Amino acid sequence: MFAEVIPEPKPEPEPKPELKPKPEPRDPRALNAYRHGLTGQVHILTPDDQVAYDKHCRGIHEALAPSGAMETDLVQSIAEDRWRLKRAAAIESSIFALGIEPGGIHAGNPEIEVALLQAKVWLSEGKNLQLLGLYEHRIQRRVEKNMDMLRELQQERKAAVQQALEDAARIVEHAAYHDEDYDPATEFPPGLLPPQFDFSKPEIARQVAHVCRLFKAGKPPRRTP
Repeated sequence: MFAEVIPEPKPEPEPKPELKPKPEPRDPRALNAYRHGLTGQVHILTPDDQVAYDKHCRGIHEALAPSGAMETDLVQSIAEDRWRLKRAAAIESSIFALGIEPGGIHAGNPEIEVALLQAKVWLSEGKNLQLLGLYEHRIQRRVEKNMDMLRELQQERKAAVQQALEDAARIVEHAAYHDEDYDPATEFPPGLLPPQFDFSKPEIARQVAHVCRLFKAGKPPRRTP
């Protein structure tokens, strides 16, 4: 008799991994809507424009160095208007570029042809270009007005800080003359400083000490004009 041969079970085929559809590449012209952290306003920009806008605003804030809510608000308004001016200049360039069609005018000289085509654009789009220029002029005036307000606020703040530091320095000298203890780091009244003043107590003491040294050297502290 022959032994019964039991065939080995065939291994089950491994399940094929599910093929996930590849995400379609994002259209660079697609718009993003996001709420600005400083103003709370909703901005609708392309992703590339959003990066450029954030970098632009950050640079303006670093250059103008606002302190306090009012100064920060003015600086943000200036940054947004400067962005609008850049956009207006880009629109103007685009209007002229759209009107320059190859072969539109034959003058035998490429530079002359471009100049003539630009004149043609001006004749056909003059009204829109004038409106754009008026738009730019109004924005520029608003930027200058906000810059003047910002300078005034910053000058008032710096003058108030300087006066408070000078008063504290005189108190330090008076205390030293009468063998009294006065530590501006702990005894300087915070209410004497404007609300935007953000120095720490050790920094206040350092500033007061600097003013004291200026007094002793016979040099009055430099005041903000």
